[in-house]
Amino acid sequence: MASYGAAVQRSPATCANPPSQTQPDESKQSPNLEEKKKPFSFQTTCQFNIPATDEAAAVRIIKNLGKFGLYYAEFVFIVLFIALIPQRKVSLVYLVAFKEVAILYLLLLRAVANSVLFRWLIVFDTRPVILPLLTIGTALALIFTDAGIHLLITLAATVSIIMAHAVLADSSLNEENNQEYEPLVSTV
Repeated sequence: MASYGAAVQRSPATCANPPSQTQPDESKQSPNLEEKKKPFSFQTTCQFNIPATDEAAAVRIIKNLGKFGLYYAEFVFIVLFIALIPQRKVSLVYLVAFKEVAILYLLLLRAVANSVLFRWLIVFDTRPVILPLLTIGTALALIFTDAGIHLLITLAATVSIIMAHAVLADSSLNEENNQEYEPLVSTV
């Protein structure tokens, strides 16, 4: 399992004092005991930093939206789900139904992406068409069930958090350390 955040490095221990009579002879100790006595040094890396230029920020936003897009969508869904629980039960049912349709669609794309029949039926990539239609359908269903204010407040709160993460999260650190996030949907 990859370690995220801190890397442990052992530094060589040097003995400046000669062994005294109260200390046991170092030649008689096993090598495992000597390793336990060595001090640890930690190297920490910060995953967040401010980009140098506006162009670097735009590139980082586009890269992070592509990489973390489904995580961001799941974050918005969870916050909206929690906001709808106390008052809007019907809106909650519509929200969950549209999310299940989107999940089943993405699973179908992933399961049969390489089949000849699927390529014959659908010639072009339908994700840029179907997923926005499902998003618009969900928004309209929430507006018609009087949950539009919940949707607007949730989007105002979560989009600002998402954009802050998209600007500040430096995913190039993960690529340098071979510590990449696992994608929710693999591209073919």
